[in-house]
This record gives sequence, structure tokens and C-alpha cells, in this order.
Amino acid sequence: MTDILTMTPNPAVDVATSVDRVSDTRKLRCSAARRDPGGGGINVARVIHRLGGDCLAICLAGGATGQLLQRLLEAEHVPAVCLGIAGETRENFSVSESSTGLQFRFVLPGPSVARKEWERCIAYIQAIPEPPRYLVMSGSLPPGVPVDFYAILAREARARGTRIIVDTSGPALACVLKEGVSLVKPSLRELRDLTGLPLAQEEEWRNAALGIVERGQAEILVLTLGPLGALLVTRDVMLRTPALPTLVSSAIGAGDSFLAAMVWALNRNASVTESFHYGLAAASATLLSAGTGLCQQEEVNRRYQEHFSD
Repeated sequence: MTDILTMTPNPAVDVATSVDRVSDTRKLRCSAARRDPGGGGINVARVIHRLGGDCLAICLAGGATGQLLQRLLEAEHVPAVCLGIAGETRENFSVSESSTGLQFRFVLPGPSVARKEWERCIAYIQAIPEPPRYLVMSGSLPPGVPVDFYAILAREARARGTRIIVDTSGPALACVLKEGVSLVKPSLRELRDLTGLPLAQEEEWRNAALGIVERGQAEILVLTLGPLGALLVTRDVMLRTPALPTLVSSAIGAGDSFLAAMVWALNRNASVTESFHYGLAAASATLLSAGTGLCQQEEVNRRYQEHFSD
């Protein structure tokens, strides 16, 4: 039995480069590009694997970019099943402006996925003989995948005793929360979109998060706030922690790393608060990495010990 399964319906090959300054019209001479396997659940699986967790990444992938995605996962020794689709897996592109430290991120929508393709994905997960302890569903839905895709998976997996973890946005998030999940990790923007409220003050963030928990839509809600840190809300715990001091190389994948480390810790029977602190340590460690290099185990452990160990 695999402890943790991640589902990424819209993975990507993430291309990262840098240039002195971004400007229009003229050609911009960039540094050599790096390519990493990407997409929410893919990044979660990469970090869990680095932390020593038992994880299998499942995604929909097609075309030459899909083949490259598979090779990149194999190069990192991340256990993965790439279910084939006719469309071409997308690339995402990020450019760091070395003169200012700003980062520009260009995210493509992904290929159109046929009904038989996304249904095959659901059937594959349903057919796993021993259900995982955790199913992490993360990232956007590509064109053609219905808005209740995550909700369908959540309903089926919960019936088999699996705990559901969700990190998505928009209608897909609203739909899956109706099923009730173990953990959801919205950003402040995603929480505003979900509630339709401006959420201008911290008290409003807390009330909105607590309302989701009290309605039974999530047992644990983690609100990620970028440079302001994060907020943990359960029926018994409400904890706001500032971001750890870090020199930022790239913010890509920090939220995915947070979620990965938290699920990894929960799977080791750590407390919710301890798991939350591991998430903060992993997110800050990822900020040190170029592009979507993500965090390394040694740095995560060092930051956890430095900031949260008694």
C-alpha cells in the first residue's frame, strides 16, 4: 500500500530562466533554462519523496512534453504513473529579472482532455487494491475536465477510508468542499474568491476559515499568506505564524512544498501544529531554490530545528 497518492490532472514542464531586465519589443538574451517536472500534485510528490515519504504521483500526460515530464520524474526517482492523453502536456515559463529580483510567471491552460481520458484516471484510482492513507488533489483542471472531478475522486476515496487533501481554486474548490475534506490549503486570494468577501482584515480571515471548518467542509484549513506567513484553523486550534526569514531566489512551488511537508508529517502521526510548522519550514526552504528546484530535506530539517524545536 502506498501511504500518499497525489493527483495532478494538469501537470507541466516548468521552464525557468533569467534576464537582466524584462522589456517589450526587443530581444531579451536569457540565461540557460532549467526544466523541472511541475504542477501542484507533482511538486507535492517531489517534496514528499525528498523527505523520505512513501508517495506515488499520478497525472495525465501526453505528447513530447509529457514524455519529457516522465523522464524528469524518473531522473528524480519519484514514483509516478503518467496516464496517457492525446493532447500535449503544457509548459509553464518563468523569468527572473536579475536587476530587480522580480519574477514573471507565464502559466498556460493545458491540453483539452477527453471524457474517456479523465474517466480512465478515476477508474485507475478506484482500482488500486489497497487505498492510500492520503489522497492529495492539487492544481488546476485542464480544459475538458469537469468542475466536479475532484469532488468525484473525494467521494470515492473517502468511502474507502482515505483522507482527502485539496489545493485548488475557483469552482473546483467550491465543489470539492461540499464533499468535506481532511485538509484544504487556500491562499488569501483563493479564500476571497471562495467566500465572495473582501477579507481585508485578519479577523475576517479567521472568521472565514473557521466558518469552513465549522460547516464540516474541512477538518483543517491552512491559509497561506506569502511573506505574511500562514494561519492554521481547526475546531480546536487557531494559530497564526509569521513567515520564516529567508532570502528569496524563487517563490515557485513554495505553497506546494508547504502542503507536501505538512502531509508528510501528518502521515508520520505528528500533531497538526507540528505538521504546520514543518510546512512553514519547507516553504521557506523552497524560496532558496532557483526556478522550481524546490526544497531539500537537510534545509527543511535545519529550519524546523532552528525555529520550532523545543
